[in-house]
Amino acid sequence: MSYLRVVIAPSGFKESLSAEEVADAIALGVRAACPNADIRTLPLVDGGEGFTKTLTQCTGGVLHSCTVTGPVGQPVEASVGILGGKGARTAVIEMAAAAGLRLVPRSERNPLVTTTYGVGELIRYALDLQAERILIGCGDSGTNDGGMGMAEALGARFLRADGSPVSRGGQGLIEIARIDLSGLDPRLKTVPIDVACNMHNLLCGERGVARVFGPQKGATPEQVRLLEQGLAHFASIIMRDIGLDVRFIPGGGASGGLGAGLHAFLGARLHNRYAIVMQYLDLDRHLASADLVITAEGAIDEQTPYGKIPAEVARRAQRHGVPVIALAGTVGAGAEASYTCGIAALQSIVRGPCSLDEAIRDARALTAACAETVMRVILVGQRMAQKRHMMRDRRRMQAAVVA
Repeated sequence: MSYLRVVIAPSGFKESLSAEEVADAIALGVRAACPNADIRTLPLVDGGEGFTKTLTQCTGGVLHSCTVTGPVGQPVEASVGILGGKGARTAVIEMAAAAGLRLVPRSERNPLVTTTYGVGELIRYALDLQAERILIGCGDSGTNDGGMGMAEALGARFLRADGSPVSRGGQGLIEIARIDLSGLDPRLKTVPIDVACNMHNLLCGERGVARVFGPQKGATPEQVRLLEQGLAHFASIIMRDIGLDVRFIPGGGASGGLGAGLHAFLGARLHNRYAIVMQYLDLDRHLASADLVITAEGAIDEQTPYGKIPAEVARRAQRHGVPVIALAGTVGAGAEASYTCGIAALQSIVRGPCSLDEAIRDARALTAACAETVMRVILVGQRMAQKRHMMRDRRRMQAAVVA
């Protein structure tokens, strides 16, 4: 059997396995089927969970722990990384560590009340660590407050017509009559902020963040309608008081509108998340020498081509002519759209009927078993190809003897 070079480049499975754990499980399955394979594991991050740890570790930086306010008001432990290497002292944070969906109990998932206040506290802690630049990852959020909580933690005020503070969470967006940024932490004026986000995510309109992602965060159809109205009103007040139109800026809808809030209130620059991440990871070099790429995501569906990790991996692999197989916890509606961005095949890790809790509990074993099955199918195809080549060579030899 010929030598196979396999690159494993997955995302994490939300509320289940980290990207590192998914990569290790896939590698276990590949080795079970093909012990001699040359395997390279490259766990990927896209601004969501694992962003801080991955970038800090790969640059030889240092993680600093702190306690911040979680999305439903509870204290949570989070980290700020100080990246290693030369250049400006750069702090890296991920919004998911302070306001991620995994921090919201299933019984309390309501983006009308969840807040990004803890994200502002993380930024303040980065300033306390004397950061000269702050890099923020936006992804895996459990909030939809437009970054209002984040800005409030840094000294901004969002006021009703009578001068009282608005409610926290998405419900407060519709209440805003005036934005007052005069109390913002003055250090923000001298520290540039870069945001790694999904540039497909918009604040308002048909692709607005409330409509696309609100249901994933627990919003009912009526709550989605209220959030859409709130974000549109929020954008109009930002336009009036700050002079910025954030309704349709690319990335403005990231993390429930946090992208728009970071840009409007802190002057942050929004970037394609992979343009940021790939500055620190070495995916393309490994793709160039690979025979096969296996990627993975918790769910692959109609949203996958719009900036998800499997789609980005496939696009990059296409440049090198390398086939990509994607594993998923769930293969959802519209998953076939992933074929248009270079994914050759999809495979669900779930083998039979089971509950979500069971799938999450057994995700590691399911992923390893799925990867093993996929590799065994590939090896069958390889044997068939080898047999065809042998038969073709034999016919050529026979023809040469007759001649």
